[in-house]
Amino acid sequence: MNEHILIVEDEEKLARFVELELLHEGYQVSKSSNGREALAMAVAGDFDLILLDIMLPGLNGLEVLRRLLQDHPTPVILLTARDAVMDKVAGLDAGAVDYITKPFAIEELLARIRVAIKLHRNFNKGTVPEAEDGLLRWGHLTLNEKKHQVTYDNHQISLTNREFQMLKVLLENQDIVLTRDVLLERICGYDYVGETNVVDVYIRFLRSKIDQVFQVKMIQTVRGVGYVIKSEE
Repeated sequence: MNEHILIVEDEEKLARFVELELLHEGYQVSKSSNGREALAMAVAGDFDLILLDIMLPGLNGLEVLRRLLQDHPTPVILLTARDAVMDKVAGLDAGAVDYITKPFAIEELLARIRVAIKLHRNFNKGTVPEAEDGLLRWGHLTLNEKKHQVTYDNHQISLTNREFQMLKVLLENQDIVLTRDVLLERICGYDYVGETNVVDVYIRFLRSKIDQVFQVKMIQTVRGVGYVIKSEE
């Protein structure tokens, strides 16, 4: 492994902790604690991924992101405060591939880094699967977005709207481990107020209607992180 990651974080202890973990995993690492310096480094360097804090001196992370992606398409994972919903939305709209909220488990961050780098590499090779005509597929399962229909080997599966949306998000992001927070925001909206275990409930419903009925292991749990549907090789 020789991927080069730029950490842009002004909390020195956090930046050092992440740096040591990445070095242990075999990555090359550079660091910056200032927005303007980080932008100059990102433009001049050849980084495989950037971990970008939003609250930075010199130039805030969102502005760094906007300027960087104009001419240097590099996968960026935002580091955000847990309650900074609008920053998350603005960052994703500006082109960030993902975000992770502080405080975070290092295992989750490492998983997100691996997925982001893999997807970026596949995209550059032109091997990222795309939905055609509103269809998403996994093995013998097909989700037809236009008809709001899911079938397995031509057997129709009856899903509620939220079950359908949950399955659609997971199929659109195959091989990407999605946290409960991300899934909750995708299916219920950023302003959802209610039980946080609703994601686990809908995952259980989907498994009872698909995994158990057709004897497959489509939806996988990544302990301490979230859920994923892995693409079939």
